[in-house]
Amino acid sequence: MWNANGLHADLERLASVRQLARDEYLFRQGEAVTALFEVLEGRLRLVRRTIDDHLVVLHTARTGDLFTESSLFAEVYHCDAVTTVPSRVRVYPKDEFIATLRRAPGAWEDFSARLAHQLQALRTRMELRNIRSARERVLQYLRLHVGARERTLRIEGNLQDVAADLGLTREAFYRTLAKLEAEGVLSRTREAIVLNRFPAT
Repeated sequence: MWNANGLHADLERLASVRQLARDEYLFRQGEAVTALFEVLEGRLRLVRRTIDDHLVVLHTARTGDLFTESSLFAEVYHCDAVTTVPSRVRVYPKDEFIATLRRAPGAWEDFSARLAHQLQALRTRMELRNIRSARERVLQYLRLHVGARERTLRIEGNLQDVAADLGLTREAFYRTLAKLEAEGVLSRTREAIVLNRFPAT
């Protein structure tokens, strides 16, 4: 039997739950891989430290997200995981997770499908980051994420997380949003960004 996240129900009986404070590390780059994680509540940033000691945000894991799947096949974590708000995380032990995948019919196929979906999402983020203009990067992000009818992007967390996904500084992202709002292209509330029209590129 599989749960809503596509994981075998047996795994939930093996898992534990951790409560994390804001800015608390779940794991650090270079630590041995012991588990796979699911965000039950809150947000965590996956951050990699470069050789010249700069931090690069790789991904923001939000409520309902499963993360570190690729680390199941690695010896150490290749990034840090740190909370941006108080969070609860379900911890799936690595060895038990792999054992369950091996014995459950179709489990590897389902897990591979999840990884393929994440690869597609990664390619989308790379496509966005390759757009040089901040304006066009933001507009393309909105085109990809707003609802087909409402043209509304619901904000979960804060706009800084969206800026990190786009590879923009907070200042550059806020400045671009302000310009687009002044032009009437979009409007904003605390909970959402509404794309009023698709401007010509």
